[in-house]
Amino acid sequence: MAKVLISDKLSERAIDIFRERGLEVDFKPGLSVEEQMAIIGDYDGLAIRSATKVTAEMLAAAPNLKLVGRAGIGVDNVDIPAATARGVVVMNTPHGNTITTAEHAIAMLFATARQIPAADASTQAGKWEKSRFMGVELTAKTLGLIGCGNIGAIVAERALGLRMRVLAYDPFLSEDRARDLGVEKADLDTVLARADFITLHTPMTDQTRGMINAEALAKCKPGVRIVNCARGGLVVEDDLAAALESGHVAGAAFDVFVEEPAKTNSLFGKPNFIATPHLGASTEEAQENVALQVADQMADYLLTGAVSNAINMPSISAEDAPKLKPYMELASRLGSFAGQLTETGLNKVTLTYRGQVAALNTRPLTAIALEGLLKPLVNSVNMVNAPVLARERGIEVVEVSNEEIENYQATITVSVETDRRSRSASGAIFGGEPRLVQLHDARMEAELQGEMLFVRNADKPGFIGRLGSALGDAGVNIANFHLGRAEGDGSAVALIQLDGTCPPDMVKTLEALPDVLTVRQLKFD
Repeated sequence: MAKVLISDKLSERAIDIFRERGLEVDFKPGLSVEEQMAIIGDYDGLAIRSATKVTAEMLAAAPNLKLVGRAGIGVDNVDIPAATARGVVVMNTPHGNTITTAEHAIAMLFATARQIPAADASTQAGKWEKSRFMGVELTAKTLGLIGCGNIGAIVAERALGLRMRVLAYDPFLSEDRARDLGVEKADLDTVLARADFITLHTPMTDQTRGMINAEALAKCKPGVRIVNCARGGLVVEDDLAAALESGHVAGAAFDVFVEEPAKTNSLFGKPNFIATPHLGASTEEAQENVALQVADQMADYLLTGAVSNAINMPSISAEDAPKLKPYMELASRLGSFAGQLTETGLNKVTLTYRGQVAALNTRPLTAIALEGLLKPLVNSVNMVNAPVLARERGIEVVEVSNEEIENYQATITVSVETDRRSRSASGAIFGGEPRLVQLHDARMEAELQGEMLFVRNADKPGFIGRLGSALGDAGVNIANFHLGRAEGDGSAVALIQLDGTCPPDMVKTLEALPDVLTVRQLKFD
């Protein structure tokens, strides 16, 4: 009989689920690290929240451990690479606290609009400062959503019920999905310029880190109020503190901070700033939901091998795994390539399998391609939940299979349609390694790995020399340089693999070169 250790506080109902499903379970929250290490070797599954730290050392002491289940979305307390290396599946529960977090954001909107915390403190201190706490209504105001996924969509629904107008900035939000939600899709600058209130619901990525900085705040209308219940670091805290001091930002309410626990912060004490200690998921209902969900998921895996919401494991049967392995890597990199080049709303994705790969089980390939596609802008995406996330965003996903062999024994093509354009990337396997073989209408052979630069330029003499000189002047060493010429529009593309890390200003430097049309920095794990 499989054994599960629950090392953090979970609902008693979760314990019942394990036992009802026929698993042996021990409920031992509050153990020291040494005590956990001493007993972890006896268990097949470990159910945790945020208190238990699943380190490489703990995993090394757990030869029988097959599964770590996190009741909640964040897995920062789990060493994912170490778990993967030891064959331990890590699951989370990404949807158990969406309503709770959305409701907290709405509560923060009310709190900053009416200065409730300051008014409460003043009144309970024996003052009666009625004229000091003049607020504003939410009705008829414009709410700007930055991020319109699961939580953002719920916030939009609640805001519309409050008779607010809602603008939404989300590169993966399609026009159809925006219409269904009743929101107006807009670019970031438009949201900043028009919104009376701004609330953030986007993951932390290289693209979103510090996205609300002094420059962005200057684009906001005077008197804007900002709510962040998503991730610390999306807003540059010192820049917001200055904007609150100047009065350009009339108020802000944060549940998350760059450093947590936030004992001190440049925002504390600023005019009409409200802080809560990361309470987004802290309701009885949310805690119950994630506990029950993780118990069911873990029981399914330990009893039947079924995988749900895995962070580090694809849903592939033992029979299909050896055949699919090289194509999984190819599909993942093609999806990541397309995702990193996508800047506007994604409407449709077509996965085309041709040749030998078309005879295989392509569903895991589609799932992992979608994971790569969505990962740049969607938090906690994996190949299990990627199809669901795509569907929730109104992205049409189409699979096309054709066993006829053309130029290669097998190819995979990822085609995306956005609000502005269509783009496709095709790949094949060479010597067991994935390679890009065609980008839209430009033929080229390139590895997709490490740090790379994608450059699209007017196909004119001298450009490659200027490009190489610019990279050399910046001290950037080129590991591989791949070229392709587009048919018909007079443009060419280059994929440049770099040794080391791309300098921060390299993209801007290359964009300033004559004949450059597009520059993108790419990174492949």
